Amino acid sequence: MKKIFTSESVTCGHPDKVCDQIADAVLDDILAHDPHAHVACEVTACTDQVHLMGEITGSYTPDYERIARGVIERVGYVYPGAGFDARSCRITQDIHAQSPDIARGVDRAHDEDLGAGDQGMMFGYACRETEDLMPLPITLANRLTRRLEQVRREKRLPYLMPDGKAQVSVEYENDAPKRIAAVVVSAQHSAVIGTDILRSAIESEVIRAVLPPELLDDKTDIFINPTGRFVIGGPAGDSGLTGRKLIADTYGGMARHGGGAFSGKDPTKVDRTGAYMARYLAKNIVAAGLAERCEVQLAYAIGLAYPVSLLVDTFGTGKISEERLAAHLMENMDLRPGVIIRRFDLRRPIYEQLASGGHFGENARALPWEQTDRARHLADALR
Repeated sequence: MKKIFTSESVTCGHPDKVCDQIADAVLDDILAHDPHAHVACEVTACTDQVHLMGEITGSYTPDYERIARGVIERVGYVYPGAGFDARSCRITQDIHAQSPDIARGVDRAHDEDLGAGDQGMMFGYACRETEDLMPLPITLANRLTRRLEQVRREKRLPYLMPDGKAQVSVEYENDAPKRIAAVVVSAQHSAVIGTDILRSAIESEVIRAVLPPELLDDKTDIFINPTGRFVIGGPAGDSGLTGRKLIADTYGGMARHGGGAFSGKDPTKVDRTGAYMARYLAKNIVAAGLAERCEVQLAYAIGLAYPVSLLVDTFGTGKISEERLAAHLMENMDLRPGVIIRRFDLRRPIYEQLASGGHFGENARALPWEQTDRARHLADALR
């Protein structure tokens, strides 16, 4: 049976990603000074303005304007008169303390006993399609957007601007990826470059530079800036908001999603911590050879430390029953948020780097939840 699956990625200059990076830069700055602060920071952006809002409680107050302008400059919006730039855009903020009703359910004398910062469910996923046990479509889409950023920053294509998107459609046969059916790249550019030159350069310097040649053929459809012009971009072209690229942040739609965003949230928020643990569990199950594909769902209740449910789905590829896998994880893995925080050392400033490019796979390869150090134990215990 043949099917085509598509995933999308966006560059660091996409308006939603600008907001995610500002929110996580605020979080990183706070954690560097107060690792136990409670942070829930949201950001919006539009033409010539950025607004930060949310709930933050801790012993340190960051310089929100300095952080926001620093992110915008690092992203590359430094050109005056383009509708959004680091120096002239207006930065405002409405930050207040966390609700005491939430704090009383989260804070505990011992960190490992702290309650979940909210209710919700989180999904983690892994499969054998790539070295990092990620779905192939989102892996390739992320490579395209990273390459767009690289050729822009290195001035190989000096007319590129920060905003951009990429989309990859992979054809599967009997659930195995066989070829790339279509590629879509939309890249913001200066007005001085012609469409034909731009399309030719992106195809050679971006698409064919990073996509596996054995997956491309003469039937692969390639679309580059389909409308022909993409000069106005970033927050000047479309408003931005934290948490609006959840599928690009995770598995490109190949797995289910609980709906909770990551950016701007400290690790007591299980939207982040639970999702990292669910990915860790799913990846180690696949790495252990217990399944070809695996999805793990965790669910928490606000103020309670232990998850209220755990579900394992191996999509018919499991070597043992899903019930046995789930029971083993519940009995042998401590899934309390405080313990996950300690296991992954999450009270440190590591989050801005994840706010663009994905929280799993190649962009997070060195981080603790991407390690397969539990795989041997799982294999020995369950085979």
